[in-house]
Amino acid sequence: MVCMAYAFKILCLFLLFIAVASRPTVKPKVFNVRRHGSKPDGKTDNANAFTSIWSRACGRRSGSSKIYVPKGTFYLGGVEFVGPCKNPIEIVIDGTLLAPANPRDIKQDTWINFRYINDLSISGSGLLDGQGQQSWPLNDCHKNPNCPKLAMTMGFAFVNNSNIKDITSLNSKMGHFNFFSVHHFNITGVTITAPADSPNTDGIKMGSCSNIHISKTNIGTGDDCIAILSGTTNLDISNVKCGPGHGISVGSLGKNKDEKNVKDLTVRDIVFNGTSDGIRIKTWESSASKILVSNFVYENIQMIDVGNPINIDQKYCPHPPCEHEKKSHVQIQDLKLKNIYGTSKNKVAVNLQCSKSFPCKNVELIDINLKHNGIKGGPSTAVCENVDGSVSGKMVPQHCLN
Repeated sequence: MVCMAYAFKILCLFLLFIAVASRPTVKPKVFNVRRHGSKPDGKTDNANAFTSIWSRACGRRSGSSKIYVPKGTFYLGGVEFVGPCKNPIEIVIDGTLLAPANPRDIKQDTWINFRYINDLSISGSGLLDGQGQQSWPLNDCHKNPNCPKLAMTMGFAFVNNSNIKDITSLNSKMGHFNFFSVHHFNITGVTITAPADSPNTDGIKMGSCSNIHISKTNIGTGDDCIAILSGTTNLDISNVKCGPGHGISVGSLGKNKDEKNVKDLTVRDIVFNGTSDGIRIKTWESSASKILVSNFVYENIQMIDVGNPINIDQKYCPHPPCEHEKKSHVQIQDLKLKNIYGTSKNKVAVNLQCSKSFPCKNVELIDINLKHNGIKGGPSTAVCENVDGSVSGKMVPQHCLN
């Protein structure tokens, strides 16, 4: 009797499995932008058509939605896609989205902006062309109070459990991708390109974010390849090629009140090629906030003719004069740098200039091999100020830790 009951239970489970497996898969509702009024002629502004499509896709109550941008050049003025949506949204871009060449024709901070959305997926072989060439000469706000507001290419604010994959961003007016208050987001296979002399064209910029994963991405631009700002935690960066650009930068930090801690950063398997900096942490010498920068790991990183391969700068002052009598109140601690190798353009390959008020704590240097490859001869050197830590393995240049 027991055997028969067991056999009957197995049979029921098998039939249930068959029923579930044979159930038809619900396909997403596809919105092809060409079939909904968009014109790929590179001239017609498709912003209204795109937002109308978004409203329909976002408002569907049954099943997921897919917005498809086929091959062709779709001119777009500034456009915003706002949730929350009733279902997951997938956007596949195989064509080119073309920004206005004149920066004044974009009436918002970000050319293409996503806000208040969960379960968003963006992918495709397409191109985001920011047409930034006319904007770069206008990027002089540090000396011109009447400078125009320049738009970033694509922004995400309050977007969760989402991803972007394989898209290419070209010649942004300001930064390429901007993230604010974004959580659980994957960036994979993205290509970011702008000339080395294009000002403030950061590749990926993020603040107040958590659980971001960046992998298999190529970034060459005129500013930071990746900029990590206040309140960002649990960030994993791997298999990224950076160059030209200013490296992977944390900061600048400490300039404004109410900034938040930055912690739990892993940067691994990276190649910096011809960048001004590689690993960089910068805090303002005269800081307005007391925050903690902690639990960073940099591992397996190649430097190819990098200006400043390892650079902690707690005397950051991009536009002097600064208030030198004040000191940075940003505490840096628990920082591991392991297997960092390659060539440095400057003799100072390892620069650890920490705050006198809050010295760096627990800095680990493990297997550092950075040789000087600049015009002026001589071996590479290291500079240490107000830093406490430990050293193990090979060490080129000779370390200067206490």
